[in-house]
Amino acid sequence: MDNYKCTICGYMYKPERGDYINEIPPGVAFEDLPEDYKCPMCGQPKVVFQKM
Repeated sequence: MDNYKCTICGYMYKPERGDYINEIPPGVAFEDLPEDYKCPMCGQPKVVFQKM
């Protein structure tokens, strides 16, 4: 699974860690996140993330 970085604030979504702020458990691929997923640091939508 690939990591994705928010191009606005630099937050890195790492599937092996998940996102506890948005209640995403470890093991969820970025592609499987809900369409309304937002960056937990700056609130920007999923479309601003870039594959690393």
